[in-house]
Amino acid sequence: MTTEKKYQIAVIGAGPAGLYGARMLAESGADVTLFNRDIKPGGLAEYGIYPAKVAMKKGLRKQFIKVLETPNLHYFGNVTVGENADISLDDLREMGYQALFVTTGAQGTKWLGLPGEDQTGVYHAKSVVYYYNHLPPFSQDNFRFGPRCLVVGAGNVMIDIARYLIREAKVDEVTALVRRGPAEIKFTKKELGYVAANLDLDALDAEIARCADNMVEVGQDPQAAKDAFLAALPKAAPKVSETKFRFQFLTSPQQMFGDEQKMLTSVEVEDNKLILNEKGVTKPRGSGKKRIIEAETIIFAIGDKVDENFGLPVDKWSEFVKNENPRFPKDGKTYETYDPASESVIEDVFVAGWSRQASDGLVGYARKDGINGANAVLDYLKNLPQGESAVETLETKLASLSKPIVTNEAALRLYQVESEETEKRNVKDFKFDKNEDMLAAIGL
Repeated sequence: MTTEKKYQIAVIGAGPAGLYGARMLAESGADVTLFNRDIKPGGLAEYGIYPAKVAMKKGLRKQFIKVLETPNLHYFGNVTVGENADISLDDLREMGYQALFVTTGAQGTKWLGLPGEDQTGVYHAKSVVYYYNHLPPFSQDNFRFGPRCLVVGAGNVMIDIARYLIREAKVDEVTALVRRGPAEIKFTKKELGYVAANLDLDALDAEIARCADNMVEVGQDPQAAKDAFLAALPKAAPKVSETKFRFQFLTSPQQMFGDEQKMLTSVEVEDNKLILNEKGVTKPRGSGKKRIIEAETIIFAIGDKVDENFGLPVDKWSEFVKNENPRFPKDGKTYETYDPASESVIEDVFVAGWSRQASDGLVGYARKDGINGANAVLDYLKNLPQGESAVETLETKLASLSKPIVTNEAALRLYQVESEETEKRNVKDFKFDKNEDMLAAIGL
């Protein structure tokens, strides 16, 4: 009896880019193995979207269920891939996988390298987002959200963090530290609307007035910037706390200070000044003037980076090094990896989603990028003979790990159990926040 030969593809990472890319590859006739370090598929679509967006999450889960039901697609959750992991990239090659499609997202944590980052009360936004979205083991961490919280950043993630602190933790004060000016915010009016009712409007007036002269110098309109904030008020979500939400623009943290127990007590910041560079682009520059802000918590919402220990070359921007002259470009973008040491393309490894460009775009963008990357993989495989199934060899390896492995059937069962628990508990949405509870619920 001869085994039907198909292209053998390993997709590493089961967020939106990996899920949609894996489905497209499987539907093309390839034999696809989808690896996930977590038990449950979804990545940031499951553990990054704000919890209150229940309808969006449920809609995505329905799509992910269909992905798991795709013929030729083998899901293995609770498995790590990379250096010092359950399986290495070379292991996959030896098993017979002809292409490795990396869609692990940006699993590294971007820090500024400031003194005092080890104080209790200093956090990265990713950890906090995972915490309130019930991703193990972050869901079990004890975060110190004091009465005075600072959030560094000016994007939608900063707003999500502020939303949690204002509407769930209900702290006394949340202050966003923004290194640029009021006209250069990155969050949307819709996202601001979730916290706009808690805006300290007097403080906002004072902040924009403080920045006004500098803004005019670089051609920005202070009133237009203020109007952009006020535009969120008519449809703002009703207040559920008395938290004061404030902004400090043209402000960059420099170092954190704590007490004898290394509990954060204050943050030193530097005031910035907007300048026009030689290309006419507005940039913030430190003024040298520093001051102290008292706070018990500071959360850095400054973007993410790839895992530098994954096993692929990383550049100075903490991204996987990509082939600048792609063999198989899609939409003018490269999905191919490159090794600067050997000055050559890594033939069989492709990246997509946040693994290709960290913190770029939301679920819809990740879906498109995953499909584009999958098409690049298929273009590469056209030049190779099809191979025999690698799954049997993989399963032998997984059996030797002595840990529960989550298959398509088990993951589908988890979705079913959590849906049943949602109805039973009469809540909008329920999901287990411990790996042990997830495994027990599906009989593992």
